[in-house]
Amino acid sequence: MEHTALTVAWVVLAYLLGSVPVGLLLSRRKGKDPRTVGSGNIGATNVMRAAGRTMGIVTLLGDILKGFLPTWLACCLGLAVPVVGVVGLSTFLGHLFPVYLRLKGGKGSATTLGVLLAFNPLAALIDIAVFALIVVRWRYVSLGSLVCAALMPVLLLCLQAPGSYVAFCTVMAVLIFVKHRANIGRLLAGRESRMGGE
Repeated sequence: MEHTALTVAWVVLAYLLGSVPVGLLLSRRKGKDPRTVGSGNIGATNVMRAAGRTMGIVTLLGDILKGFLPTWLACCLGLAVPVVGVVGLSTFLGHLFPVYLRLKGGKGSATTLGVLLAFNPLAALIDIAVFALIVVRWRYVSLGSLVCAALMPVLLLCLQAPGSYVAFCTVMAVLIFVKHRANIGRLLAGRESRMGGE
């Protein structure tokens, strides 16, 4: 019974931590609201547009950390592998559908990276390298995010990670694609904004 209570409590706490709108809180320190700028997203790329490069970088790190920390701690607490997967997914869902912002959150790429880092650090490092190569070559952050989302479950399979991690990362990848549907449309139409401008 105690173990079940701990599991439920940790999943709920993971969701609440994932719901913390890091980018919005940081932007407000500069008197800005990323929801009124650019894509209207509260993620690092749009925060950079709204409040500057430094705030964008700190938002990126904060969103990664809130995905990593509860998932990693769930591992350290010795929770079962499927439960660790649920904790990671809960954090991710908190970012996408934050209770503090009437379920209108970010697109989940950075938070997913944090979860992946806790699941399998090597897979996360490969994903980061692929993202960097895509952004340097084509300067589309959204393209890098989409490719890396699709790559996550493949990497975990190749690295023989637990099946539950593969399954939860697949769910996260699908939701990232759903959240990026406007970006996908602009990419296909050749109208997506490039990093650093045209």
